[in-house]
Amino acid sequence: MELYTNLRQGEKGAWLSIATYLILSSVKLTIGYIGTSEALKADGLNNTTDIIASIAVLIGLRIAQRPPDSNHQYGHLRAETVASLVASFIMLIVGLQVLIASLQGLWEPSGTTPSLLTAFVAIGSAAVMYVVYRYNLALAKKIRSAAVKAAAYDNRSDALVSIGTAIGIFGAIFGFPIIDTLTALVVAFLIIKTAVEIFWEAVQSLTDAFDIDEVETLSVLIRNVSGVIELLDFKGRAHGNMYFIDITVTVDPYLNVYESHRITEEIEHTIMRENRFCQVLVHIEPHIKELPPTSKSQSPTT
Repeated sequence: MELYTNLRQGEKGAWLSIATYLILSSVKLTIGYIGTSEALKADGLNNTTDIIASIAVLIGLRIAQRPPDSNHQYGHLRAETVASLVASFIMLIVGLQVLIASLQGLWEPSGTTPSLLTAFVAIGSAAVMYVVYRYNLALAKKIRSAAVKAAAYDNRSDALVSIGTAIGIFGAIFGFPIIDTLTALVVAFLIIKTAVEIFWEAVQSLTDAFDIDEVETLSVLIRNVSGVIELLDFKGRAHGNMYFIDITVTVDPYLNVYESHRITEEIEHTIMRENRFCQVLVHIEPHIKELPPTSKSQSPTT
């Protein structure tokens, strides 16, 4: 099945992120301690959370590839959503740790100035993460993977964080050491913000939320299918990268079974042209016109 093939290809993006974060976090934490930069150390800790998050995504992609079984008749596609939920909690904990350490730095400033090397490390890290972001984004578009797309946006946010880190370090070098600690605060808030966003998206998926704009788009397409008279009901939910859609439409009550079945197939093909990772269930109802109200017959007068 194409969906499972795409999940396997999506592992490439997860492995690339893991390898990149391992290298960058090691370099940032080492140079951050040597060069006495709180902002670079915070950025390095941010990358350690990204390692854990990427591993969680990788595990989720692996489990999601398992075929349906007796206990999971719809498959295991939601495994990557659960993994994202776990990763969001891990990121939140580390973000709070960075926040607490930064606040302590405001009350008890070290008075040290970070070295120029730490700024160059931050700039180099931003460039590397931007390249990884472009790769994962291209991969996500190719295989239409929401998980890899989310990983790509996480790569982009890390590149922006590293740019902000470099700005803070340069400020500290030029005589404003508090800027370095303030930048660490900003990094902490960015980690927490990303964690909350990932958490919210995972919760939306696990509670069967469905994009309103997607409903409106598909509803218009369904109503334009030849033979559909009225769209009575539309329900949709996300199951990993798969959509399960249940709809009820009315058709001419005098159509035979073959003609009605043709309409259901056309609806399925129409929806899958919009998003091929869909499982569509169409329920057909006869379209009953309302009869005009009849006036009461009057008895003839005598």
